[in-house]
Amino acid sequence: MRCVVFGATGYIGGRLVPELLKAGHTVRVLARTPGKLADTPWHDEVEVVQGDVTSADDVARALAGQEVLYYLVHSLTRADFDTVDRKAAELVVRAADEQGLTRIVYLGGINPDGQDLSRHLASRAEVGRILLEGRVPALVLQAAVILGSGSASFEMLRYLTERLPAMVTPRWVRNLIQPIAVRDVLYYLTRGAEVAPEVRGAFDIGGPDVLSYLEMMRRYARVAALPRRIIVPVPVLTPWLSAQWVNLVTPVPRAIAVPLMESLINDVVCRDHAIAEHIPDPADGLVGYDHAVELALAKIRDLDVPTRWSDADAGTAPSDPLPTDPEWSGGSLYRDERSLATPADPQTVWAVVEAIGGENGWYSFPLAWSVRGWMDRVVGGAGLRRGRRDPHRLRAGEALDWWRVEQLERPHLLRLRAEMRVPGRAWLELRVEPDGTGAVYHQRALFEPRGLAGHLYWKAIAPFHAVIFGGMARNITGAAEATTAP
Repeated sequence: MRCVVFGATGYIGGRLVPELLKAGHTVRVLARTPGKLADTPWHDEVEVVQGDVTSADDVARALAGQEVLYYLVHSLTRADFDTVDRKAAELVVRAADEQGLTRIVYLGGINPDGQDLSRHLASRAEVGRILLEGRVPALVLQAAVILGSGSASFEMLRYLTERLPAMVTPRWVRNLIQPIAVRDVLYYLTRGAEVAPEVRGAFDIGGPDVLSYLEMMRRYARVAALPRRIIVPVPVLTPWLSAQWVNLVTPVPRAIAVPLMESLINDVVCRDHAIAEHIPDPADGLVGYDHAVELALAKIRDLDVPTRWSDADAGTAPSDPLPTDPEWSGGSLYRDERSLATPADPQTVWAVVEAIGGENGWYSFPLAWSVRGWMDRVVGGAGLRRGRRDPHRLRAGEALDWWRVEQLERPHLLRLRAEMRVPGRAWLELRVEPDGTGAVYHQRALFEPRGLAGHLYWKAIAPFHAVIFGGMARNITGAAEATTAP
């Protein structure tokens, strides 16, 4: 079938596309920033349409001539995410009808009966209702915690359990959850394109195990061969306070931790297994909790994590100026530029550049980077704990500690956009150029201040640039030279 995926740069969407291709479907994707897909293994097998889900013209272009729409979009990190998601869903429903689509498939969350929903779950439920009320038959799949390498839910579970041998937890850790392995989510989504035309409705999907979050942590520790965790539930920690703790202990930032925590204050268990009437269980059965954890840990250990929760970001509008613009149109722009010649060959220097960050570090004043990372976590930013997906290779659009890989032109240019909490916008650009038998390393830090606070921020940190940025340039070239030394 002809399938179009909205949300292909996200955690689920990035894994669904290759599954659809494997099933024999043709695939088109709508991407606000197509460059983020350039390094995906399936890039040359799909049609990429640049556009935004909130633009009627972009949506119409993406849906033209298609049969099945996979709608995997939500604006979780925005303060007005529910308003944005509502308007986008209404626009998509109208466009799908006008373009003559035959099916919409949507992934939402389980909605407990008779319980007050968190704002996050309420918004997902509202989007599902909007899609179901349209004329195009919609299949709304509703899942609780998704277990898979790189998912926000799994990363939160993993880091809480691994880093805290003993913890005080809120009483909601005793609430019941029916987690589902990401491979089973992808199975249901892929088969969703093939259900009978008359089928429409919301269906819960879940794995074979119903557990409390406390049991999930203890069973994770057993699968990961960790000592038994001491977990003491108390009635005083609210979901909001819990999210602050998750923000500090795990890579999941507060903007995502809060809705995840709020979603766990209710039991999230499948009401039935009615989905089996339209999509039979996988031939080998649904993946159990322990096996799902084993599979996720194996992917992490083998550096085979195709997508992560941090792959999706709010991004910037296409009209926003970039640091490569010949004339900066956004007002003041501060720069710190440095260049160093090195006898190391360009390929070796580039290898050091592309491996920067994560466990490899930032090649200057580790304590300063660490303190800045903790400061960012405290105020709800990304901090340094998002790390790297792979220790050697980057992809355009992926998260790298508190940066986002905005542009990657291997083996010459790496441009990072800051996602830390600062009064303005910041970039770090690293370039490598051949120079005779060696290379020249160019480094450029750019900062566009926002208001007086932005100007004061740059002035306050400027005295440290010689140590931080100067040291980075020297140490990167030094590392390349050490690699090539006899």
